[in-house]
Amino acid sequence: MIETSSTDAPKLTGRGAARRSALFEDLVALLVGEGFARLTLDDLAARLHCSKRTLYGLADSKEQLVRAAVVHFFRRATTRVEAVLAAASGPAERLSAYLRAVSAELAPVSPQFFDDVAAFEPAAEVYERNTRAAAGRVKEIIEEGVSAGVFREVHVAFAADVIASVMVRIQRRQVASATGLADAEAYDQLAELLLSGLRRA
Repeated sequence: MIETSSTDAPKLTGRGAARRSALFEDLVALLVGEGFARLTLDDLAARLHCSKRTLYGLADSKEQLVRAAVVHFFRRATTRVEAVLAAASGPAERLSAYLRAVSAELAPVSPQFFDDVAAFEPAAEVYERNTRAAAGRVKEIIEEGVSAGVFREVHVAFAADVIASVMVRIQRRQVASATGLADAEAYDQLAELLLSGLRRA
């Protein structure tokens, strides 16, 4: 789960909170589906059928709106991924469930959104923070599997470092550029490699 502060969330309390909350959800869906770099506040207002003043009720600038939307997307994705992990049992099943749940959360997201996130430092920082948290979770599962004798004896710190490096390359769009794989597809491939390499023969 990512750390958030009061500046991460839009102003969704007080009078009209339900309307602002619904508007914010529509904003997140729009940005995730199409990206945000080419969209101005005027474009967003027109697409969401509201005024710019209404958008300023959520945040003070487009940049703050985008960052809040990215935080919201990853917070929600993290909650769902952790729920999938909690329902899995056994290290191999948990590792597979975790990485495939990450893949499932990323699959509907447009490539343009990921490109725009990578190019916008405040949003890229949010994605990278989530990526490193996910790498930490994978390390925990590998340690659990090695301790239980389910996974082969590996140098866990080294394995975790390699995994973190791949995840960061996915987040920075380097894997997409090098292989043509979407982020979700890359996580599927990572799951296959890890499980094949870690399971005892």
